[in-house]
Amino acid sequence: MGNKYNFKGGTLITDWRPEVEEFWQGGGKKVATRNVWISIPSLLLAFAVWMVWSTVIVRLPEIGFDFDGGQLFWLAALPGLSGATLRIFYSFMVPIFGGRRWTAISTLSLLIPALWMGFAVQNPDTPFIIFAIIALLCGFGGGNFASSMSNISFFYPKAEQGTALGLNAGLGNLGVSVMQFVVPMIILIGAFGSLGGDPQVSDSGRLFYLQNAGFIWVPFILLFTALAWFGMNDIATAKASFKDQSVIFKRKHNWIMCILYMATFGSFIGFSAAFPMLIKNSFPAIDALKFAFLGPLVGALFRPLGGWISDKTSGAKVTFWNYIVMVLAVLAVMYFLPSETSDGSFVGYFISFMVLFITTGIGNGSTFTMIPVIFKTFHDRREPEKAGTEELFVEIRKESAAVVGFTSAVAAYGAFFVPKMFGSGLGIDGTFISLIIFYVLCIVLTWWYYSRPNAEIPC
Repeated sequence: MGNKYNFKGGTLITDWRPEVEEFWQGGGKKVATRNVWISIPSLLLAFAVWMVWSTVIVRLPEIGFDFDGGQLFWLAALPGLSGATLRIFYSFMVPIFGGRRWTAISTLSLLIPALWMGFAVQNPDTPFIIFAIIALLCGFGGGNFASSMSNISFFYPKAEQGTALGLNAGLGNLGVSVMQFVVPMIILIGAFGSLGGDPQVSDSGRLFYLQNAGFIWVPFILLFTALAWFGMNDIATAKASFKDQSVIFKRKHNWIMCILYMATFGSFIGFSAAFPMLIKNSFPAIDALKFAFLGPLVGALFRPLGGWISDKTSGAKVTFWNYIVMVLAVLAVMYFLPSETSDGSFVGYFISFMVLFITTGIGNGSTFTMIPVIFKTFHDRREPEKAGTEELFVEIRKESAAVVGFTSAVAAYGAFFVPKMFGSGLGIDGTFISLIIFYVLCIVLTWWYYSRPNAEIPC
């Protein structure tokens, strides 16, 4: 069986049929596994660079940068704005350029903001506009998610996409937590010696090497760019023009899934960007950077679990109940906040927020398992004479991959809107109330279209 399918001798695979069991067990699974395990650390680096400002902004005032709270929230939010916008374009790039090529190119692009940030923070005269431009360029990391998920979806059969995409996304999402854990430590030491530049001196006389927040990723970016270029594959049958893929804009369920995924991933990445500043503003006596990384950590770790449970049960039912828990978690977070009549409870607040992060992770996994099922059912009903054929499998994979990428693009705007909402006139309570209303809308949509008895597309 292993001799029938030859995957050696080049980076371009011309025959790819993961839905055929003999093909999958005869070498296809091994190839897919290799590609996903190169994709995961590349995506982890992308998330680390994308969200690095959420940690850097906490230290900027200490080393002499005179930025107000609004400007600091802008620096946390701008990578979300550019990253989400780039995702719209990145979501269509894999079928045009090939997954191997685009993974290598998009990973290499992370060098630009990483290096520029490292040099900019060493000059106390660097104006805010330069930091804003660098923050926008960090959006390169946000864009990578759409193309990465689209690429991996081509490699796996529908029955295993939830787990595979959950691993790729969940372990990739760990980049936020890894960054929020590593950066507070690496900025305290001269890790690169004289090559890294001089330290900055805080008002209290403490030394910081804030440039390391950017420089630390450079060697890893170079390494995984090379691994992607030489170790991954392009799939010939995954080729499609933008025009071919743009059919998803006519699909009602594409737009519904954009809303549902906005509630899960948009919340995850938005809370990740805002969490350090939220802790600092709500509980000033707490060192936010000691705890903030735990939120993205649990959210990322639970994403594969959400995909796995949904593969075994029902993505729609997992998603439905997950939204209900999200509402309860937000109410608990609000309950433990300080108020005019109470000092609040950081322990209760933190535990409630951890539950909220866990639900965003589970929901991220469960919503993505729904997409291939929805579009397989849609096409089987639309073209019953082609049901079960390889021609229809290819069509479904292309459309599902485009939807995966596009929904992730729309959801990524949460990385902009959530921090900006907290920093706007809505305030903390107003933002949480707005999110509760949005989650209730998602409960209704999930139940009506996908999880109720006689739903339009049960999944």
